[in-house]
Parts: sequence; C-alpha cells; structure tokens
Amino acid sequence: MDKNAKIYVAGHRGLVGSALIRQLKKQGYDNIISRTHTELDLTNQSAVQMFFDSEKPEYVILAAAKVGGIHANNTYPAEFIHENLAIQTNIIHHSYLAGVKRLLFLGSSCIYPRDCQQPIKEEYLLTGELEPTNRPYALAKIAGIEMCWAYNRQYGTKFIAAMPTNCYGPEDNYDPDTSHVLPALIRKIHEAKSAGSHEITIWGTGKPKREFIYSDDLAEGCIFLLSLNDFEMDKIVSVKDAPPVFNVGTGVDNSILDIAKTIAGIIGFEGEINFDLTKPDGTPRKLLSIERMKNLGWSPKYDLIEGIQQAYLAYKVTLESDQGVQVEK
Repeated sequence: MDKNAKIYVAGHRGLVGSALIRQLKKQGYDNIISRTHTELDLTNQSAVQMFFDSEKPEYVILAAAKVGGIHANNTYPAEFIHENLAIQTNIIHHSYLAGVKRLLFLGSSCIYPRDCQQPIKEEYLLTGELEPTNRPYALAKIAGIEMCWAYNRQYGTKFIAAMPTNCYGPEDNYDPDTSHVLPALIRKIHEAKSAGSHEITIWGTGKPKREFIYSDDLAEGCIFLLSLNDFEMDKIVSVKDAPPVFNVGTGVDNSILDIAKTIAGIIGFEGEINFDLTKPDGTPRKLLSIERMKNLGWSPKYDLIEGIQQAYLAYKVTLESDQGVQVEK
C-alpha cells in the first residue's frame, strides 16, 4: 500500500481497531478514515452507501463487530447474528460497489469446528459441528468469509479474511458480563488483590486450552496481509477451491488455569484459584496453525507474559481515567 493510500478502519475504537490505528500510524500511513457509531451506523445500509460514495476509500479493514464471551453469546444470540451479518454485508458489498482495491475481513477462530484436529488449519473450516455457545456469532463470521470469496470469484475483487485467535491488549473490554476470558481474569484478579481477598473463582474446570495474541501483533499481521505484493495477492484470490482465509495467532496455547496463574503472578495475587463447575468450559481447545502466515514471512513478536504485562498496564491506566485516582504501578 502507498503510504498516502486512503484506508478505512471500521471499528476503530475497539480492541483490534484501535491497535490497527496505532500500527498504521507507526508504519507511516497518515490518510486513515474512521467513524464512530454515532457518526455512522454500520447496520444501516443507506448510511453505509452514502459513506462509501462520499469518502471512496482505497483500502478497507473490517474490524467492526459485536463481540463478547460465553455469557454474552448465550444471552444475546439474536443480536450476535443479526448485527454482525448486517455490518459485514453492508461494508463488503459497498466496498465492491465503490471499487475498493483491497478489503481485509476480520473473523474469529470460533468459525472452526468444536472438536477440531489441532493445530487448526484453514482447510478445516466447515468440516464439523460448531461450538454451541457461540454458534450464531461463528455462522455470521463464516458468512463474511464466504461473501469475500464469492465477490472475488464473481467480480474479481481482492477481499481476504484474517482469522485471529483470542486477542487482548489496550482498549479491551473488562465488563464482567460481556468480556472475554483473559480481560475478565485480569479484572477479577486485580480486584481480588485490591480487596485483600484470599481466593478467586473462575468459570468451568480450568482445563480448556486457549491461544492468545496481543492486539498490536494482530494489527501488524493484518496490515502485512493487506500490503502483500500484487503477485502474492493475485495467487490468493485466484484460488477457486478454497476461501482466502489466513489464521493469525501465535501457535502456542495454555490452559485457562495456567493463564490465570500467569496473570496472578504478574499482578501479585497469591490467593487460591477455585472453579465454578456449574459454568461451561466452551471449546476444549482452539490452537491455530499459522503456517500460511509464516510461509508469507510473518510471525508475532510478543510472548504471553510480555503481552499480559502490557495489557495490565493499559487496564490500570483505564482505571485511573474512570475513577480519577492513581493506581499503584
């Protein structure tokens, strides 16, 4: 991409979107377009059409989505499928109509079957049953991948999809009802230490294994994909029998219990970790194969400990801002 290219980042205030903005600016891209939800409702087709007609972005990164953990997915399944389908349908279709050069659609590792061979390769998509707790969200993301692929085949677009593993970092969601597991654990353990508690309770058995990628690593991987030279990009979008999907992860996973212990060590919590066995575990394991990305020349920079340290620092800054108090560094 030319450094002056007009790039639209949809969902720029979220965890991934904010990291994309940071990385784009860090790499010298200074013609970045963004809109808040108040300024542009991405579920409104006519509003999205007017935006593309007036702004005419050259590149689009679709990071906008309704996201959440197991509790949120179980509680609001209709919103998860409806809002995500509307957002991605509007942006992908109007990117085509506006002649966008390249589009990157961000999905999720939950698109893969629940009981998948590990590590999970891109070709395992649609080879088995999905995890029931996030099926509506996963189906919406699968539809987005299929839409990118279909537009490439029919209209000659260059729309690709990145499937990130669990992401965390600055601007994460720490709401106890809607957050994902790692930020939820950061908040729970921080609050337990601050309150002088001697124990915490986490959902499930602690045995499921999860892979996590720091948000700035994910953003760098997305920009890497969007910036591939024409030869590599043409190879990707010209494949007729496989969707243009790339896993973006670390290739390393840990049990929820081990992750909780790592966070406790970073925060300095020495209490007991208990389990609520009445709560679901979710998918037993979701480790992504990142061989396709490695073969293109990309790999992540942050390990889990360094990433959690940075995420915890960002969380404390958020607390300072929200509470107007200094939090011990």
